[in-house]
Amino acid sequence: MKRNLSIAAVLLSMCFLAFSQPRAAPEFNSSNPAADPSEPESKILAVLEAMVKSRQTYLSVPVKDGRALRLLTEATGAKNVVEIGTSTGYSGLWLCLALQKTNGRLTTFEIDHQRASMAREHFQQAGVEKMVTVIEGDAHEQVAKLKGPIDIAFIDADKGGYVDYLNRLLPLVKPGGLILAHNVDMVPDYVKAVTTSGDLETIFYMEGGGLSVTLKKR
Repeated sequence: MKRNLSIAAVLLSMCFLAFSQPRAAPEFNSSNPAADPSEPESKILAVLEAMVKSRQTYLSVPVKDGRALRLLTEATGAKNVVEIGTSTGYSGLWLCLALQKTNGRLTTFEIDHQRASMAREHFQQAGVEKMVTVIEGDAHEQVAKLKGPIDIAFIDADKGGYVDYLNRLLPLVKPGGLILAHNVDMVPDYVKAVTTSGDLETIFYMEGGGLSVTLKKR
């Protein structure tokens, strides 16, 4: 029953994303007089906006995919989220928009020290540093430190490593959990892996940079 509810939540979420015409997101207007800058959501959105204006979104997701990450994380009530490829923290902050609602946590991996340091600063500015753990180093090795169950795993790192990340993360993802991957048009071997396994169900959201949404069925 729980698994069926998870499937329904994901499908409803993706239908909304794929078929609605998104308006300019009003939450990105940090000068909106109706917004309370002390509210957790407003603080996160203000940092996201500042990152875009200062061009500190190196190799990160576009806004449409950020919104998808938030929607899927919040709709599934995710508590334990893992991200491969922190960069400067932009996608992580989108995840945190949901996690501050679900009382969840984010563990995110970044191989580059400078980008990891910038991400920590952004998480602190947004007031979410207590819900985020940034792990530096090669994620192919560092993921061995993870403990399950993982509710959502998001992969957005070295494209040649996607299948390896999938194989390492899958045993830790709970049945009914999601594996998300960005820029899927660049990783045909990964697409094949998630669309030919009987244990997985995958759909694609292509409004942004190309996001695959894979359900671990069992």
